[in-house]
Parts: sequence; C-alpha cells; structure tokens
Amino acid sequence: MFRIMMFLATNIAVMALISLVFSLFGFQGLLAQNGVDLDLQALLVYSAVIGFSGSIISLLLSKFMAKRTMGVELINQARTDTERWLVQTVKLQAERANIGMPEVGIFDHPSPNAFATGWNKNNALVAVSTGLLQHMSKNEIEAVLAHEVSHVANGDMVTLTLIQGVVNTFVVFLSRVIGHVVDRVVFKVERGHGPAFWIVSIVAQIILGLFATMIVMWFSRYREFKADAGGAKLAGRNNMVAALKRLKQMQDSPPLPEEMAAFAISAGKVQKMFSSHPPLDERIKVLQQG
Repeated sequence: MFRIMMFLATNIAVMALISLVFSLFGFQGLLAQNGVDLDLQALLVYSAVIGFSGSIISLLLSKFMAKRTMGVELINQARTDTERWLVQTVKLQAERANIGMPEVGIFDHPSPNAFATGWNKNNALVAVSTGLLQHMSKNEIEAVLAHEVSHVANGDMVTLTLIQGVVNTFVVFLSRVIGHVVDRVVFKVERGHGPAFWIVSIVAQIILGLFATMIVMWFSRYREFKADAGGAKLAGRNNMVAALKRLKQMQDSPPLPEEMAAFAISAGKVQKMFSSHPPLDERIKVLQQG
C-alpha cells in the first residue's frame, strides 16, 4: 500500500502543522467573528486551506518521499542488460501512453512489487523491486510496468489529491462545527471557545478522518481496475493476467512497508474497507471477463 499510506501520513502531518500555525497566529478568530455565532463561510475557507494544502504538498513531495523511503536507485546509466531492458520497456510504454518518460529505478525488497508516483504524468517515477526481477518472467514484468505506466497516464495522483483535498476540507469543517455545537449547547460557553471545543474537535476529526480514509481507499481500489485494463492494452491481456496470478502465488512474501503500499502493484491483507487494492482474484476475474 505504498503511496496512499505515505500520502495520508503526509496529509495528516501537514494539516496538523498548518492548523497549529493558524492557531498561533490567531487566524482561528475568523471562525467566531460574532462572538457566539459560528461563521460558516469563514470556517469553510479555513478548512479548504488546511485540507488542500496537505494534499497539494503531499503530491509535490510524493516522488522525493518515495525515493527516500524505499531507497530507490535510479537507472541513470544502465549497467546491465536487465536495466537496459527496463528503461527501454518503460520508454516504449510511455510513448504509447502519450506521457513523458518517467524516471526508472530499482529498490531492494524481497516482495515482487512495483510502484509509480509523481506530481504529474510527465514527471513521474516507476520503480520495481529486486524481488519482482527475481521471481517474474519478462512478460510478467512488462505487464507490471504497463500497470504502473497506466497509473501515471490516468493521472491517478492528481485525482487522488483532489479527492483527498475535498475530504480533508469536510473533515476539518465538520469537526469544528461539532466542537462548536458541543461547546455552546452542552457547556454553555457564550464567547470564544472553551476547552471542550478543542477536545471535541480533535476527537471528531479523528473519527471523521477514518470515514474519509474509506472514501480514499475506495477510489484506490477503483483505479486499480483501471490500471489493470490499461496494463492489458499496453502489454497484452494474457501477460497482465499472468502477472496477477504470479502475484497471487507469492502473497506470502514479506509485504512492502505500510507507508509504501498504496500505489504498488499488490498490497497485503487488510480490512476490505481500508484496503487500497481489491483482492487479486477479483482483479483477475474482471480482466478475464473484459
């Protein structure tokens, strides 16, 4: 589940930092301009700034974070036949998908996996694990690369950013409204905000954040089917099916770190609502029926 967990973690960190800065500099005063009443328009603007700032910063940092987190070694100058083949294959697929040539890299991990990330489709990174190179045939690897190139061509990171920004905005907005109502109705605070506002807002933001994560993960599962279909077009349906079947055979391999698995080709076993990937059996069935 690489990219989404990393993306979500960065979002949370950035949102917390911006919220803290807003509080320290008194911007929260915008939310109670009338003393007792909550200014919903100002709150919505405040929430959007926090929500979309986290998403946009996460998007811009995605490639840098991926390289650092997984120790990706870029293939700037191919040293082996395998590296030359990887670069050439990605180049051909990128041309067919009508995107700029992504950076290509390899990271050391026993799990047969790969991921793509980047802030736009002409400035992306496609990386494969050493385990993938060791345990898959060239046709299967080609299909995995095509799946990742399809993620890039489909603009999944940008779409994810927009979705994450929207859900972030509503999480911040609704948590502050809930905190305000409890503060006024239950604790009878008439001016400003008491401790209950902050405590309830934080608790509500955590709970609403879980529901927001479900929405993001639903989109992640949806885009996996789209990337599988794109991979089938670029590398052949049989090769894409064979690659997914190979991944299914090797599901017991050590998984990627949680923060790295969301935009990988395969993810570990987690609760379905919080899973970034559909079951491999389901993906194989959809491809075979298509």
